[in-house]
Amino acid sequence: KLAIGILAICAIVFIAGILRGVSPVLMLLTAISLAVAAIPEALPAVVTISLAFGARKMVRQNALIRKLPAVETLGSVTYICSDKTGTLTQNRMTVEKIYVDGRLAHVSPSNTAAGPGGQHKHTESPLHMFFIALALSNDAGADTDNNIIGDPTEAALYSIAKRHGFDKKELQKDFPRVAEIPFDSERKCMTTFHRWSDGKFISFTKGAVDVLIEKSGNILTSGGLKEIDTEKILGVSERMAADGLRVLGIAMRRWESLPEEISPENVETGLTVLGLTGMMDPPREEAKEAVRLCKTAGIIPVMITGDHPLTARTIAKRLVILENDSTAVITGRELDALSLEEFESRVEQIRVYARVAPEQKLKIVKALQDRGQFVAMTGDGVNDAPALKRADIGIAMGITGTDVSKEAAHMILLDDNFATIVKAIKEGRKIYDNIRKFIKYLLATNSAEVWTLFLAPFLGLPLPLLPIHILWINLMTDGLPALALSVEPEEKDLMQRPPRHPKESIFAHGLGISALWTGILMAAITLSLQAWSIKTDAHWQTMVFTVLCLSQLAAVMAMRSEKESLFKIGLFSNIPLLGAVLLSFILQMATLYLPPLNSIFRTEPLSLTELLITLSLSSMVFFAVELEKVIKRSR
Repeated sequence: KLAIGILAICAIVFIAGILRGVSPVLMLLTAISLAVAAIPEALPAVVTISLAFGARKMVRQNALIRKLPAVETLGSVTYICSDKTGTLTQNRMTVEKIYVDGRLAHVSPSNTAAGPGGQHKHTESPLHMFFIALALSNDAGADTDNNIIGDPTEAALYSIAKRHGFDKKELQKDFPRVAEIPFDSERKCMTTFHRWSDGKFISFTKGAVDVLIEKSGNILTSGGLKEIDTEKILGVSERMAADGLRVLGIAMRRWESLPEEISPENVETGLTVLGLTGMMDPPREEAKEAVRLCKTAGIIPVMITGDHPLTARTIAKRLVILENDSTAVITGRELDALSLEEFESRVEQIRVYARVAPEQKLKIVKALQDRGQFVAMTGDGVNDAPALKRADIGIAMGITGTDVSKEAAHMILLDDNFATIVKAIKEGRKIYDNIRKFIKYLLATNSAEVWTLFLAPFLGLPLPLLPIHILWINLMTDGLPALALSVEPEEKDLMQRPPRHPKESIFAHGLGISALWTGILMAAITLSLQAWSIKTDAHWQTMVFTVLCLSQLAAVMAMRSEKESLFKIGLFSNIPLLGAVLLSFILQMATLYLPPLNSIFRTEPLSLTELLITLSLSSMVFFAVELEKVIKRSR
């Protein structure tokens, strides 16, 4: 539509010139030049370059953009659904408490005991069996430099067992692993089988406490096997969880021979509980500030975890994701029991999802989107991929994430850090702001050229500009200055505004009207100067050419912010733009005062008075745009 309108104006300018007796060849060249100048052909390139610059900057901040449009759409995010472990927390697990043989004990590096790897003979006491299970039912290990490698949870269990004298490497010589059932998020358990000292076999199972108790028949104590006091064990688990600890249950089962069918249904039943372990994964220092920034920006952070609800609640309160609202926490079981309609009626009040399986993330995303929210979802596993793909912004983990999750995501966190998401959103908002600025600038300046050439014949004025003048102005003002706007620093209130609606027009908040009146003002100044300079026998065409070029450079300086004055944001806060404006100004002066260029551009050197008049009139645009911003700030 824009192109059709411009071509219609060009046709009118061409016909009007012919009717006034101007050379058809000159009018044809003028009409073509006007079409070239009026259509913002640089806009797609400038937008793409701006997005690419933004993506490059985000990579430096550890956010890798896989899909370029995501750079700009980040600014529309209203909900960030983030995994707890490793994203909101440091993913550096340490065992702080253990519950064995009816006693809850605090564990510290100084609390060590000799195990089978030391001088004491191996016994089958509850404490020894507990630490043997921690060491053997574990996929972590040490490298040649004695650094622990493996999942942080497993590494914490490996470390505490070794510290107490139960070295996995030594134990495996006596009790080699012969089979295993890996952990999965549905069972919330893992089991390993080992050959035991009496020639028989033993299996160790670790997992969520509530799940493990359901699979167990008794508990090992110093007085032998006793019936499980479910209420007591769950009470201990909840006390540990209330301290923010991630609680795991440890159990075992003896076997006369290795079972023929090693499946969860056949193996993970009739277990004997050995004890509980409570691990602390401290929240990231920067996460709390990032959560605060989210809230001031109108973005709601939501925590998703497989941990116990009390653990999740404690961590969420420390990060200020959760305030004193008991209805804001929901478990995976409760989520399964809700229909999509029932869930949608509650989803906007929920801030913490506990004991959630990765597959349930998709239900969360759908419910929020159905309520009109723009959702960013994090994930690292294969099962997270559907939710990442469905989310408006899918965010995969760069360190712990699988290839499948990365392929489904729009963005990859190279440091697995929640604060990086907030930085990326801030950058996305800034980029969208800058796109609006150079669209406004291009529309205002291009329309000024159109209005000038279109209205001149109707005002009885000769053709204001030659084709070469139009193309030169277009080259000077639509290139480097417009591109330099893309690196404009962010506005001070950037993260204090609510998120932009994804369907909001680029011309919202008066951008179109502002560009229109600015273009008309530039045209009015140019045509008024033309009329006056013809009457006073001045170098009218050179003055018109200069004032139209310089007024556009004045406009770009004023359009650096939609509300703040240039004097407040600082002249030197965007050096590339200042350099582009100065270069354009110098080149424009060269067309006036260098004889070789005079003959090419059909210009004449202006007197000091004429130059001062053109500079004064050009600056009027700057002050007019600044006045508009004063009015906006006063509202």
